[in-house]
Amino acid sequence: MSSFYPLATSSWDHLEVEAIQKVIKTGMYTMGLHVADCEKQFAQYLKSKYCVMVSSGSTANLIMVAALFYRKNNPLKRGDEVIVPAVSWSTTYYPLYQYGLKLKFVDVDLETLNFDLKALEGAITPKTRAIMAVNLLGNPNDFKRIQELTHGKNIELIEDNCESLGALFAGKQAGTFGSMGTFSSFFSHHISTMEGGFVTTNDEELYHILLCLRAHGWTRNLPKENLVTGTKSDNAFVESFKFVLPGYNVRPLEMSGAIGQEQIKKLPSFVKVRRQNAETFVEMFRNHPELIIQKEMGESSWFGFSFVVRPESKVNRLKLIDHLTKAGVECRPIVTGNFAKNEVVKWFDYEIHGQLKNADRIDQHGFFVGNHQVPMTDQIKKLRTFVDEGIKVSLDQ
Repeated sequence: MSSFYPLATSSWDHLEVEAIQKVIKTGMYTMGLHVADCEKQFAQYLKSKYCVMVSSGSTANLIMVAALFYRKNNPLKRGDEVIVPAVSWSTTYYPLYQYGLKLKFVDVDLETLNFDLKALEGAITPKTRAIMAVNLLGNPNDFKRIQELTHGKNIELIEDNCESLGALFAGKQAGTFGSMGTFSSFFSHHISTMEGGFVTTNDEELYHILLCLRAHGWTRNLPKENLVTGTKSDNAFVESFKFVLPGYNVRPLEMSGAIGQEQIKKLPSFVKVRRQNAETFVEMFRNHPELIIQKEMGESSWFGFSFVVRPESKVNRLKLIDHLTKAGVECRPIVTGNFAKNEVVKWFDYEIHGQLKNADRIDQHGFFVGNHQVPMTDQIKKLRTFVDEGIKVSLDQ
């Protein structure tokens, strides 16, 4: 069945294809100068000091969490408590489990889809060592309030910003409020590099640790003077297979770095158009009698458009989605819904703070549709028609 309203569309043109061909002509496909240039441009866009490109947003989360264990001062330790929102993607949580951290699931706000700030305040205890803030569907968290809640406490703030590249809070880029932030450049995200991701930080020691973890835990990619080993030998042979941290191989392809440079040039216009589309969406669905739409916090980069059936509504979500699908509208759950319901958490060391009432509502009564980097005014207006038709069908049956 053809889709008049797909979840995502390609953001490439001839420039990305030409970038790939440039790399192919060199015969050098693994991480090299194109990746390094991409990292510089990405850091400049975010006004961040350092950037490490990796193979995906998921591996970005992996080495971000790992890096906190290997710094010299105040490292995280196995068993430390990390607060996480109950709604996010699986690889927000997996690195925390894999490094032996205790996860504390906290409810989200039904409108912003990010942390319920009252629940977050109640969840913070002297045992809390870190907060993983997730900026969902393009929407930044209220970092002013989060910083107030953590002020003077030994709590690390890190950000999973994989869905929210280009979002702003108080004029500052989402993903740059914590000691590190992660980003994804998967096909459906704000920029696409085939597969890919980034970690950014302003902390030089964490940057050097990330460089080391990205490639086998060896010293080869570290600068001569670095904050992991001190001073490297001038003998490249001596340093070639010297391993100092238990790292990974999560390097990006050189082609991804070349593509990324072209995508970063287009990113401001991509975000601008997404926000223009959002203006139409909000106009069409504001104060809808049956559905809640996401409330913008700061300046969202609008990854997609979410709907949650109001608690007092009798609308059947599955019947509504079935109608939309038949009309050519691709729909997905709001990320994973309540992640704590998944069987995989039996492997975690975790607890649930209070109730996850809103996460459950989103899980059972929420869905989202796509937003693109091209104008969608006509599609969004038709979407309103199809949604209202689907609601009528749902209520009549």
